[in-house]
Amino acid sequence: MLQIRKSEARGAANHGWLDSRHTFSFGHYHDPEHVGFGPLLVINEDKVTQAQGFGTHGHRDMEIISYVLNGALEHKDSMGTGSVLHYGDVQRMSAGTGVRHSEFNHSRTDGLHFLQIWIQPNELGIAPSYEEKNFTPDSKKGQLRLIASGDGREGSVLIHQNAAIYATIIDGADKLEHPLAPGRIAYAHVIRGEVVINGTALKGGDALKLTEETLVTLEQARDAEVLLFDLPQQ
Repeated sequence: MLQIRKSEARGAANHGWLDSRHTFSFGHYHDPEHVGFGPLLVINEDKVTQAQGFGTHGHRDMEIISYVLNGALEHKDSMGTGSVLHYGDVQRMSAGTGVRHSEFNHSRTDGLHFLQIWIQPNELGIAPSYEEKNFTPDSKKGQLRLIASGDGREGSVLIHQNAAIYATIIDGADKLEHPLAPGRIAYAHVIRGEVVINGTALKGGDALKLTEETLVTLEQARDAEVLLFDLPQQ
């Protein structure tokens, strides 16, 4: 079964310094038909103006993943971690028993554009931890590159959930297939471009829920970048 989530149907919040689109219910935006998907709870597409950002705030018992699309994301946290992330960088923070952090646009001249993803962990009360890795465009072109997984395989960042996140840059005659095991569901989020997934035409910002499917097929793409989530059905 397929369910489209159109880009323009997402929740919107504009605070001047922050222009955000919420795929799932978040903050003041609530949609009973889109309150997470399996353990995937949040995909926020955030655009942050120069030298602005999210001040220090706390999280607990959540896997928080940042996927930078453009600009420089500056991160600082109560674990003593500090870094500046750019396109291709993937950051994972396991909040566990509690962590405080801030996220800012590091640049005073350019905008910041990134995805913030929250996944519910399968284990509560773990020690907070942090990890970041870079995945080059070439590593994603024409293939599904594993960027996050429950066991950290293939050089992916480690998340505390039986889930896998793949990134791909797909174009032209490329055709990709990803099998889904019994009891698994998938969520495809199109970052940019155009692509047909399981016969459904999608554009940047669109997404597709896949349940009771055995195969995810991506094809007929035009300069597309896509995140594919392989998730347990809850």
